[in-house]
Amino acid sequence: MTNNDILRRLRYTFNWNDNEMASMLSLMGVKVTSGQVNHWLKKDNDENYEECTDYNFAALLNGFIEKKRGKKEGPRAEIEARLNNNIILTKIKIALGLKADDIISMLASVDFTLSKPELSAFTRKVDHKHYRECKDQVLRNFLKAIEKRFFVARKEKAKVPNKVSNKSKPSYKKEKGDSVEGARPNASNIYHNPYANSPSSESSQKNSRSKLTLKKP
Repeated sequence: MTNNDILRRLRYTFNWNDNEMASMLSLMGVKVTSGQVNHWLKKDNDENYEECTDYNFAALLNGFIEKKRGKKEGPRAEIEARLNNNIILTKIKIALGLKADDIISMLASVDFTLSKPELSAFTRKVDHKHYRECKDQVLRNFLKAIEKRFFVARKEKAKVPNKVSNKSKPSYKKEKGDSVEGARPNASNIYHNPYANSPSSESSQKNSRSKLTLKKP
């Protein structure tokens, strides 16, 4: 497995974005733009693909450890110029605070069997007699087990309710006597003269008028 392969798996599992990965690198004093990080995540046949060097990937894993576990007192550990599966497995193990039993149990959950002595052999120094090389198959299943246990789901963007269109708004025809176009008249506020245009009212008014008569001298 290449550094880029492993980085893509970790990014997917922990839902890192480009800025977060660049930030973890900056913790170790390595200045990398988010755009460059994005190139590491491209497919191998993409024209913008760039290889993630051992030094940059080691710095990112060290930044991951510090982000998860906090900064230790004293000088930071030296960033390795060369990486192998054993170192990568150990760094991820430290970052997640995993014990031997945790790893063995996690591997069992993805149908991969590994004994304690075998796991312990991966963390030995190269010149130790019990040192064993961590093969791609072990690291691949380890990453699969990590994904199963630590997968961080992406947060869905909150849906913004659509604005109510004018079509959905009730419309009212303008009626005679309305002062505002489109407004529904309020019948309770409009005064109607019950005697307006009433023949009986007109005749009653005429009849009720007093006649003026002149008295003879």
